[in-house]
Amino acid sequence: MAAVVDNSGEAVEAAKNNDLEVETTKSESKEFNVQNLVDMFTKLNPLAKEFFPSSFHHNQTKKSDNFNQVPVKQSAGNENFSNKRGRNNVNQGRRRLNGRAFRAQRDDSIRRTVYVSDIDQTITEEQLAGLFSNCGQVVDCRVCGDPHSVLRFAFVEFADERARAALSLDGTMLGFYPVRVLPSKTAILPVNPTFLPRSENEREMCTRTVYCTNI
Repeated sequence: MAAVVDNSGEAVEAAKNNDLEVETTKSESKEFNVQNLVDMFTKLNPLAKEFFPSSFHHNQTKKSDNFNQVPVKQSAGNENFSNKRGRNNVNQGRRRLNGRAFRAQRDDSIRRTVYVSDIDQTITEEQLAGLFSNCGQVVDCRVCGDPHSVLRFAFVEFADERARAALSLDGTMLGFYPVRVLPSKTAILPVNPTFLPRSENEREMCTRTVYCTNI
């Protein structure tokens, strides 16, 4: 029995020694690993760019796609956007109405305008307007030069549809030539007032000025 007890004591002592050796080995291993980490960190370049694996970018792309597919709840900001879109539709409708109103106004102006051709070079706009004022109130008179003829042409606009009565003046002698009067196909375009003569001297200068082209 005594021999058995002694053997048991030796076994316990051997086990303690083994545990101590294992703990010592673990401690040395930890110290070695820490030292390796320190050495690795000291060798890193602090100015190097941050590295991202390709799988990271792929996952981020999937997340962004999923985010775009998520329905967005309507909030106050979305309501404001809807209101703005509604106002834009209203503005577009107004522009369409303005376009229709402009076309209607242009068509009305065309109906009140006559085209006059074969006008003598000596005839002024005042003389031409005076001739047609016998048919109604003249609101605009525009004389233009014809590059293919020594004679000129003009557009005369009335305040109402008295232009039909002005057609009776076709063949009237004005200066040295009989004028031709036809219904106009276009309206008189507005002119910037700053381009018109502002005084009698400027008007007289216009009569002494010629336009040359194809030089």
